[in-house]
Amino acid sequence: MSRSKNLTNYHSHSLYCDGRAGMEDFVRFALSEGFTSYGFSSHAPLPFSTAWTMEWDRMNDYLAEFHRMKQKYARRIELYLGLEIDYLNEESNPSILRFRELPLDYRIGSVHMLYNEKSEVVDVDVPADIFKQIVDEQFGGDLEHVVRLYYGRLRRMLELGGFDIVGHADKMHYNASCYRPGLLDEPWYDMLVKEYFEDIAARGYQVEINTKSYHEQGTFYPNERYFPLLYSLGIRVQVNSDSHYPERINSGRPEALQALKKAGYNTVMEMYDGAWQEMPIIL
Repeated sequence: MSRSKNLTNYHSHSLYCDGRAGMEDFVRFALSEGFTSYGFSSHAPLPFSTAWTMEWDRMNDYLAEFHRMKQKYARRIELYLGLEIDYLNEESNPSILRFRELPLDYRIGSVHMLYNEKSEVVDVDVPADIFKQIVDEQFGGDLEHVVRLYYGRLRRMLELGGFDIVGHADKMHYNASCYRPGLLDEPWYDMLVKEYFEDIAARGYQVEINTKSYHEQGTFYPNERYFPLLYSLGIRVQVNSDSHYPERINSGRPEALQALKKAGYNTVMEMYDGAWQEMPIIL
């Protein structure tokens, strides 16, 4: 199989979490699109049940079904297994032993939730109108406080480790910018994000260019304005669709590759033969 078209994806969600199709549906669609390497990354279990994360009692099924897919399609596509693991608190994050002991090929570290002043968990990875309501009702309308909490948790996740890829690195920027247009140009925010990416670079993590929202909202995560900064810091990148539907696994990929090329990148990270490799960007 040819490996020259950057047809890969390592961030996708199946029926084991909040994906809308089974593993095999994603594999078959990946094959129809000519993909050469594909990874699953269900939302890892949390200490409480949610509508969007896997439960621990499904983990063995997740592992078993993946290995069945890997064996069945071995001659046609390279398949890899991961998890998207949240930093929730010191007891539940990618670094804990229970996650590190799992036989995974890679791990994505992400933040979707914050704690409010009552120490209640609040999901802030929501539509922009709901985000505004949350900021107003749960955080007294203090957007800067919410943004700083978010990046503080991301920085703590970087410090603790236990993962390979930073998931949708600055995803809050879209909702926060809807709440307060012009936010990305405010000096304090710009400094916060630059220090965050400098920390990522110093620790050697990969950053995914998450294309999930590109066609609907016109943005990547991280925002395209930071691609030149990522390049100047020597941060390795990969392009992922964060797909919950098989037909969206390739959504936004060509545009992301073009944007990376414009920012100076000539390679992206892809997994072949069980190892991350720098592959040339082919437009």
